[in-house]
Amino acid sequence: MLSALSEWFWQERLWFPEGLGWADLEDRDGRVYAKARDLWVALPIALIFLIVRQIFERAVATPLASLLGVKDTARLKASYNPTLESYYCNITKNPTQTSIASLCKQTGYSERQLQRWFRRRRNQDRPSLLKKFREASWRFTFYLLAFIAGLAALIDNAMHNEIKDLFPVSFLQTVLPSQYWYYMIELGFYSSLLFSVASDVKRKDFKEQIVHHVATILLISFSWCVNYIRAGTLIMLVHDSSDYFLESAKMFNYAGWRNACNYIFIMFAAIFIVTRLIIFPFRIIYCTWVYPVTIYEPFFGYYFFNGLLMVLQCLHIFWAVLIIRIAVRFLTNNVSEQSQQIR
Repeated sequence: MLSALSEWFWQERLWFPEGLGWADLEDRDGRVYAKARDLWVALPIALIFLIVRQIFERAVATPLASLLGVKDTARLKASYNPTLESYYCNITKNPTQTSIASLCKQTGYSERQLQRWFRRRRNQDRPSLLKKFREASWRFTFYLLAFIAGLAALIDNAMHNEIKDLFPVSFLQTVLPSQYWYYMIELGFYSSLLFSVASDVKRKDFKEQIVHHVATILLISFSWCVNYIRAGTLIMLVHDSSDYFLESAKMFNYAGWRNACNYIFIMFAAIFIVTRLIIFPFRIIYCTWVYPVTIYEPFFGYYFFNGLLMVLQCLHIFWAVLIIRIAVRFLTNNVSEQSQQIR
């Protein structure tokens, strides 16, 4: 059964347009192509990232947080109560008025004492500023280095000359060492984020982040298997170009450097909008969605690849709305403060 499933999964009509197949990606005459088995390298790289992250957060991020003045406020702990603890962990962290009345009878607490207990207990679960800072500094470091590595891979392959060649030529594009390591490191990093999601800071867009990580891993893996190396390189580079600005803004925010945080965030918003709402859909997706059908008949891999790109684009629009709201709020508050100072 597994053999039949594997044979169905790897059939050429799913992955390639008519006239191309796995035989075209066999190494020959000194030309090296991407192989699906190469992706296994990403697993030990993901494990290495998890280990390096722990070392980085303790040896680099923690001293940096102290240097920038990141301070945690003392939090009062809720007294241990097995009845309330069980209710908090198994039912809800925010009891209704009816539940509060019932819990008051079971514990002998007053309504005010019960509300205070739940408030303190929720505060205990909130991540500390230091934890947030260390996570942001780790991501900032990776995204910055990844962006530099992506530029190096792009220059190495002279991809800036003919963007229209990004999709069709990718089928028979040889893999250079710079591309190989850029792909494996990116795949390993996003896999490590998926592995550590349970312990990372949970934000309001937690579900969207999970979808983003899964879609990114699938895109990187699929584009590698069928040798869409040029498309994949550009897509990863576009995403890395703004993320380190966001993480640096978070770092300054946790340190209390409001002005630095706000100005960096405005830079991030501008770059995000240009790369994710203009370059990504109108240049990259255009080359993967419109241009290929002038050369090949549409096939499953074509729809699958572009479907994942559209998932990412929907997430880009969702985040862009949030980013614009925050940027407008900052600019409005800044103008108001300046007006008050003039008066």
